[in-house]
Amino acid sequence: MQASRRTERINVILRRYISEIISRDMKDPRLASLITIINVTVSKDIRHARVFTSVMGDSNESAQTVETLNSASGFIRQNLMPKLRTKNVPHLKFVLDDSIQKGNHLLGKIDTVINEDSQSEGSSQ
Repeated sequence: MQASRRTERINVILRRYISEIISRDMKDPRLASLITIINVTVSKDIRHARVFTSVMGDSNESAQTVETLNSASGFIRQNLMPKLRTKNVPHLKFVLDDSIQKGNHLLGKIDTVINEDSQSEGSSQ
């Protein structure tokens, strides 16, 4: 389903503001040092938003960070209220997006195959 221009614009605005709030206003020691907001998708009625996050660290640290963000969603939502010019500020659900880690893993495998291939070509000549 195609998102409307309005929801796309709200997705971008939410992504920017949520990133700012997490980096500037949240001082929770349970948060990882590097959190990236990958994407935000709001529902048609703009009452709910899924916030896809990437966390640098191990799986335990990532899970704890997402849990912390979900528990602090009320705080983040409260800080969003004065910044958004919408009737409703969506309820936030943070979801771990590990696509960056998967991409890095695949790139590492590709590099390994290329190195092995170039070494085998060099030894066969």
